[in-house]
Order: sequence, then structure tokens, then C-alpha cells
Amino acid sequence: MADEHQFIEDGLQRSQIDEFFADELGRAGYGGMDVAKTPMGTQIVLKAEKPGMVIGKGGKNIRKVTRELEERFNLDDPQIDVQEVDEPDLNARIVADRLANALERGWYFRKAGHTTIDRIMESGALGAEIVLSGKVTGARSRVEKFNRGYIKHNGEPAQEIVDEGQGVAVMKLGTIGVTVKIIPPGAELPDDFEIHEDVDVEPVEQVAESEGVESLLEEEPEEVPDVGEADEDVEVPDEAPEEVIDEEVVEEVIDETEEEPVETGDAEEADEADVEEELDELDEEVEAEAEELLDEMEEADEESADADDSEDETEDDE
Repeated sequence: MADEHQFIEDGLQRSQIDEFFADELGRAGYGGMDVAKTPMGTQIVLKAEKPGMVIGKGGKNIRKVTRELEERFNLDDPQIDVQEVDEPDLNARIVADRLANALERGWYFRKAGHTTIDRIMESGALGAEIVLSGKVTGARSRVEKFNRGYIKHNGEPAQEIVDEGQGVAVMKLGTIGVTVKIIPPGAELPDDFEIHEDVDVEPVEQVAESEGVESLLEEEPEEVPDVGEADEDVEVPDEAPEEVIDEEVVEEVIDETEEEPVETGDAEEADEADVEEELDELDEEVEAEAEELLDEMEEADEESADADDSEDETEDDE
């Protein structure tokens, strides 16, 4: 079986065993259980308000419960240890069962809720909450809450610190669910803090009022630190700049960068000559095309004249 399936099986078995103890030991004030599997068998620790009723006369009741655990849940050699609850009013499971029994006996829900939560706070609890849900007074279901002190509803403190218990009151109109949450006395919450008096605290150096930004700016700047060992190889010239610069090298660079002036007059004359040659060529081409057109027009006129002469001759013959 996979680990995930094994976890589900263990949780289901644990809830079934808890329901079995709640039914069998309800009159004894069942307050919860702890199950631990050991190499010698299954160790079960029961918490009850009346351990004598759980054990029974001569251990008769505890032997009966052990035998049913072996047959119904297939537990290997279950060993049951019964512990008495020191303060029943701080056990959420016992308080929820008591409140459910009070409602079944006919107590008004407001009186039962306030009385129960007052007893919880008188026992030293840091906070408590009681929730009644169902058909409390009429045919329409609703939810009633009773709060005292400080209570956590979510996060790790709600799971690890808050003690929660449920009970069911079977009434004529229907069932009423009872949920009780209790924070026991002495619980260490993550948001707790303490105030210590007469504690020696180291004095904190305070800046004088006269020392402001202006006073800091007026102070002389700190000396520049010396160059480190890594910069010892850098040679810093001690001579004046005029002595270090070589005048001959500078003159050579200047002579190389200077260029001879370009004669602009010759370039302009050359451009004009090229333009004139291009214009002459264009004129010759235009003249040639004009002569060709004239020749074509003369040929066309001659052909039309010949055609007219031939028509006149035919008319004369007729």
C-alpha cells in the first residue's frame, strides 16, 4: 500500500475508534484519546472525567472495550491506559457534551451558553468560544455564538494551541450542533509580549541639536588617504608641463595634418567646358531628328500628289 493510502487508512481508523469511545464512554465524561503504535502493540491513552466508570467493577468494562477493539478494528494487542482529566471545564470535548446534555434536558440555549462559557473563564482559560447551530428556538435554523477572552481561528496556533470539541444535542425540532473552542491557561501565543520594569538599558548616543547639516558642511574635509601599495608603480611627473612636451614632435604632427589648398579656379573652368560639349552634342542630335521629320513629310506630300494625279486621269478617260 502506498504511503498516501496508509495515511488515509490510519486517519479513518482513528476517527472510527474515537466515535466508538464516545458512544461507549459518554456517561463517564469521555475527553479524547491518543493512539500510538509500538513494537509491543497499540498504546491507547484515554482521558475521562470519571476513570472509575471507564474501568468498571473489577476491570470488567475495560476488558470488554479491549476485546471489541481487537475484533472490530483488528488492533494488535491494544493496551488502554485511563487518565483522569484534571480540570473538566477546560476540556472542550467534555464541555461540549455537557452543554448538549443541558439542551436536551430543556435548558434555554442563552442561559446554557452563558453559564457554560462563564465556568470556562472562571477556570482560568485565556479565551473561549461556543457556537450553537441548528433549530435553536424555532423551525428555522440559525447560528448563535458566545465569546469570551481571546481566541484564535486560523493558522498554526489554532491547530496546536486551541482545544476544540464537538457535541450533538438531539431535540424534538431537530439536532443542534455544539462547537467549543478553548485556549488553556499558560498557552504561549506568538503575539504575546512582556513588559519588564527596572531593566538596565544601554544609553543611546543622541546627536546634539546644534549639529545639523550646515555645521557638518562647515567642517574641514578629511585628508585624502595616501595611494595604496598597488599604485606605487605609477610614475607621476614632477616637472612642469612645458618641459615635458617635446616641441619637435608637436610640429611634425601639425605639418602632417595640414593639407595643400585646392585650386578652385581650374575646377570651375573644367566643369564649364564639359557642359558646353554636352550642349553641342544635344544640338546636333536635335538637328538630325528635325531633318528626318522634314524628309518624311516631303515623301508623304509627294505620295498624296501622285494619288490625286491618277484620279484625274481616270476621270478624263471616262
